[in-house]
Amino acid sequence: MPNRVKLYDEADRLKAEGKLDEAAAKLEELLAIDPQYALAHSALAVVLQRLGRHEEAIQHAVRVADLEPNDPFSFTALSVTYQRAYAGTNELSYIRLAEEAMERSRMLSHG
Repeated sequence: MPNRVKLYDEADRLKAEGKLDEAAAKLEELLAIDPQYALAHSALAVVLQRLGRHEEAIQHAVRVADLEPNDPFSFTALSVTYQRAYAGTNELSYIRLAEEAMERSRMLSHG
């Protein structure tokens, strides 16, 4: 069985080469092995966003926040994912969700 780090590194290389579909597939393979791997969910959210697959990207960004609920960065990244989804779709509800995620990040950062 391939290890997490090797699969993640392969996905990262593919992403850097602009092979986004292949990077997404590699990250999905990794998450099939370890569905709790927050870093892979985060990377997949970025790749899917670049592919214009906003709803799927949001699902993975939400999963990161679920897996790491005390990490302010999880919510900052979620906010950015919502902002990019808004930019790609003009769906206004994403603005409110982005603001809520950023507020959660601030609350966690300042105790």
